[in-house]
Amino acid sequence: MRPWSPIAIAECGEPLLPLPAELLRLEPHPYARLGAPYGEGASPFRLRQGVIARLLEAQRLLQQHSPDGRLAIFDAWRPIAVQRFMVAHALAEECAARGVDPSYPSAERQAVEQEVGRFWAPPSSDPATPPPHSTGAAVDLTLAGAEGEPWDLGSPIDALGPVSHPDHFAALAQKAREPGLRQQAALFHQRRSLLAAVMEQAGFAQHPNEWWHFSHGDQLWAWRTGGQQAIYGRSGGD
Repeated sequence: MRPWSPIAIAECGEPLLPLPAELLRLEPHPYARLGAPYGEGASPFRLRQGVIARLLEAQRLLQQHSPDGRLAIFDAWRPIAVQRFMVAHALAEECAARGVDPSYPSAERQAVEQEVGRFWAPPSSDPATPPPHSTGAAVDLTLAGAEGEPWDLGSPIDALGPVSHPDHFAALAQKAREPGLRQQAALFHQRRSLLAAVMEQAGFAQHPNEWWHFSHGDQLWAWRTGGQQAIYGRSGGD
């Protein structure tokens, strides 16, 4: 259970639409490339109509601050089958990185499950607790330059651990002894803060653990903004 799971959903019926050309897609799509089961003809680069409108507004706000900057979409709509596939993939990858046998129940495996669970929502098939991306309300994104080259924000999207927390580099930018490290941390923090600022001005809420994850209209958004209900439930199939 997530803290936002008890929030009620009043589905508004808004359509799931392809992202417009004005929004940069980071391709090839990382999960499709791994073989994630989207289904015949189903594109991950889709979101609810109102969410797309807010993304375009966020990009307009970004370009007021940085004329050459663009939003770069890493991932958007994610059906339950893909969520299940990616949770298993992340668990296997982290077990391999730590030298943990994923097939053997142990304290080490439990620690991996807990860490993966902080970043990957359970692939719940209960319509009352849909993973955020399955609603078409959530987007993973970064910043890029005018030519579409993603900027470095200090850690890759989907990286596990504290480095992915939105404010991870704030203290380091002030306290690092080495000037080069302090300057680099300040740049990462500035870029993460810029992304968060334009997204929040456009009506999005940020995931507390992930600098790249924002949503509008789902349960996480309602929880973070003090709303009484979400307006988007699971959308576009299982």
